[in-house]
Amino acid sequence: MKLIYKFLKIINKKKYYEKKFLLKIERERYIFDSKIKNELKKIDIAIKTKKELNFLHSGHCGDLLYSLPLIKKISETHKCNLLIGVNKKLSQEYYKHPAKNVFIDQRMFSLILPLLKNQNYLKDVKQYSNEIVDINLDIFRDLPISLSFNSSKWYFHIAGVTTDLSQPYLVSSEHNLIKNKIVLLRSLRNRNYLINYNFLNEYNEDFIFIGLKDEYEDLKKQVRNLTYYEPKDFWEMSQVIKSSKFFLGNQSLAFSIAEGLKVPRLLESKPDLPYVQPNGGKCFDFYFQIHFEKYFNILYRS
Repeated sequence: MKLIYKFLKIINKKKYYEKKFLLKIERERYIFDSKIKNELKKIDIAIKTKKELNFLHSGHCGDLLYSLPLIKKISETHKCNLLIGVNKKLSQEYYKHPAKNVFIDQRMFSLILPLLKNQNYLKDVKQYSNEIVDINLDIFRDLPISLSFNSSKWYFHIAGVTTDLSQPYLVSSEHNLIKNKIVLLRSLRNRNYLINYNFLNEYNEDFIFIGLKDEYEDLKKQVRNLTYYEPKDFWEMSQVIKSSKFFLGNQSLAFSIAEGLKVPRLLESKPDLPYVQPNGGKCFDFYFQIHFEKYFNILYRS
């Protein structure tokens, strides 16, 4: 069959692309009918008939946080429990992934648990251990649609529930020591390589970096006045971000925390990964250096 299509591509390109398009539709219909259709019906029935719901999420920590607007909305009418799948294998290689070859390992689970435990709309948060699951948020990866849109909306299309993404969906408290600082985290993944941070040296400011040590050392090559602080867990990270003058970073767990808190924030967007789009409060995203420097100065002067 592959040989036939290769031959068709040579002798009749128009016919080849028509066939390719029809095959794509056929595959997507098969995926929906075999994997998704019944699951969506089960979720719809659970929301309509149950007063307490178990949500499962086994993905990246950032993806998990972007599912919280949905859960927070549903918690207005239901008791909501969040079950976290640990050690689910990655389906592809991720550059510099903090949990190596799994989405969330035991260490990442222990770091994010205190943050989630402090969200009062979650009745219970724990590691998944074969409990009954009412809403499997992991199926967003199987949806036969492009996911190149706002991450939180992935989950809206699973549950058929929407909410206002301009409103906070995380709470935190002020940090005891670090206050009113410009806080950064630029992960080694998801970088925009049209961007550099050299211009920050023009500001008389001590910037606080809260990521991994190798990420800090890498950015320190560009930003001399950068200080390293390592939060003990993601709850403390949220406290540092909440207490900041504003947060600056690329697509990462830290930015998903800043987004959930709706603190003033500035996102380094990656051109081929537009999954994260700031909503609400004082926020900007940028693809190009000229706009990076412009928006940074606006937040700095405000």
